[in-house]
Amino acid sequence: MSDDGVGVRVVQCLASRYAFPVGVTVLDGGTLGLDLLPFLEGLKHLLIVDAMATGGPPGTIVRLTGDDIPIAFETKLSPHQMGLKDLLAVSLLQGNTPPETVLLGVQPKSIQLGLDLSSPVEAKLQTLVEMALRELAAWGIVPEANRTASESAV
Repeated sequence: MSDDGVGVRVVQCLASRYAFPVGVTVLDGGTLGLDLLPFLEGLKHLLIVDAMATGGPPGTIVRLTGDDIPIAFETKLSPHQMGLKDLLAVSLLQGNTPPETVLLGVQPKSIQLGLDLSSPVEAKLQTLVEMALRELAAWGIVPEANRTASESAV
């Protein structure tokens, strides 16, 4: 659904460009909803990247933490976001909420059927990847650049 795939694109960039330490999972949760519960067990940190209503123009990025995250999903952009809201709620009820959760959200321009990101969201893709890397670094997680990815970037 076009810009709704921004999180998938960030995951693809991270997975193709970096090797992550043992214990770090880079995962496209897509529409798995409650099927993701086992992945939350025992986590210390959770980073979510998704399209969301930010209140700003297309491409606007927000960083949310803690109690602000469930509120962000009160305005759903797509059916999968209800799954994410449910996932976080059930995780809380089960006592499996990671101590630190960060959501990087970007305002979509289009959530129509399609595979391509709109130009305002596409323009923010690298920024989102860099923000994700900074969040990970703040948690002491520093991935190693894949040699082939760094060679192809030159």
